[in-house]
Amino acid sequence: MAIDVDTVRKVASLAQIWEPEARLRALAAELSGILGWIEQLNEVDTEGVEPMTSAVAVAMPMRDDVVTDGGDATGILANAPVSRNGFFVVPKVVE
Repeated sequence: MAIDVDTVRKVASLAQIWEPEARLRALAAELSGILGWIEQLNEVDTEGVEPMTSAVAVAMPMRDDVVTDGGDATGILANAPVSRNGFFVVPKVVE
């Protein structure tokens, strides 16, 4: 798929990117090359290939799923600039 200068100008305008007029022809050639590579990827036969989550097969370490009481509330509230009755005090944001 070839990208022409008018298309590059329109896309740059939509993206609110200013490109000098002298650069548009080179940018159109670069974008056409990128789309050419994408078209080549569409030709690759991926039938029977399992999706990957990583390029390296690594087993993720798992921790025990244990229910806790959530930690030490007084220790957590000690980090707050202001607290009252066991809660964080924050400025009002809704009028």
